[in-house]
Amino acid sequence: MDIVLLVKAAIMGVVEGLTEFLPISSTGHLILAGALLGFEGEKARVFDIAIQTGAIFAVILVYWQKIRSTLVELPTSRQAQRFALNVLIGFLPAVVLALAFGKLIQAHLFTPMVVATTFILGGFVIIWAERRPNASVRVHSVDDMTPMDALKVGLAQCLAMVPGTSRSGATIIGGMLLGLSRKAATDFSFFLAMPTLIGAGVYSLYKERHLLSMADIPMFVVGLVFSFLSAWLCVRWLLRYISSHSFVPFAWYRIAFGVVVLLTAWSGVIVWQES
Repeated sequence: MDIVLLVKAAIMGVVEGLTEFLPISSTGHLILAGALLGFEGEKARVFDIAIQTGAIFAVILVYWQKIRSTLVELPTSRQAQRFALNVLIGFLPAVVLALAFGKLIQAHLFTPMVVATTFILGGFVIIWAERRPNASVRVHSVDDMTPMDALKVGLAQCLAMVPGTSRSGATIIGGMLLGLSRKAATDFSFFLAMPTLIGAGVYSLYKERHLLSMADIPMFVVGLVFSFLSAWLCVRWLLRYISSHSFVPFAWYRIAFGVVVLLTAWSGVIVWQES
């Protein structure tokens, strides 16, 4: 058993768990962390996608009461049926566009310039969204969302296909711009993450199964466990944070991180691997 490899897997799991649900893009952080650790290549990219499942289990645990009540009431409750339908509607655009353009995006957009640009632009969008005057909130809970609200947030989620955008950032800020409260947008972002990230993880493992062997199981288990633990702590903290704070600090962090990406790429400190 390669202890060094397991330590690297644990670090990558922590990075995934801490960044997946904040509006700061887990992809950019995983690329940078992987390059610094020498944890790169095709198998590493499969690992990065697969361990998202560990982070999602943390969200399922945090929201288990809502998930359980929805499943129990689904046959009889119109509210439960509408909520489940909204999650499905919000999930579908990402599936369609990922199947249509996923390979093209991986081949051409995973560059330091693209990642840095989306980090920085995303930061300014967050600042604008949080500071725009007379922002009206019309949806205070995920149960008040209409199918059209769900579709629009789902379309916003598709922006995250561009590396560095942040799935959470696109859905949360997109939701807020569409009239959702900060809490409703964050909650719906988490619910959309469940089918999106589980689907991506399972599909990636199946598609790239030829790269994997039984010897890789310990590495994946460690990554999943650390991703789960760090995501659980992060999600619980974020839900407390948004009750009294805005996302502006994350915006400034994104801008600074985008600059770091450019500097490390230009200086040669980080050599970006072609997809």
